[in-house]
Amino acid sequence: MELLPKEIREMMPKLYANEELGLQAQALVKFFTPDSNWAWYASEFDGEDLFFGLVIGFEPELGYFSLAELESVKGSLGLPIERDLHYKPQTLEVLRNHYRDKGWAL
Repeated sequence: MELLPKEIREMMPKLYANEELGLQAQALVKFFTPDSNWAWYASEFDGEDLFFGLVIGFEPELGYFSLAELESVKGSLGLPIERDLHYKPQTLEVLRNHYRDKGWAL
């Protein structure tokens, strides 16, 4: 699976374009590991490799992550990271609250 096809790449806001929106910025793409609980929600992209968004890992956090890293990492069973084809864009605030309601500290 191509993680970031051209049509998604072109619709992603550039890094810092959503700064004024804060948590109201839309996370347009979700990546996940099918064999663990990690997820990456991207709201901005530099056009080459770097995303900004919400990362759900050891602990949830807003921050930067790399397309190259997503493409190279394998989960505990050796499965690659995938793009969630059924994900509907949501704001970072909605996502944060969703995980907070599940008991994750944000």
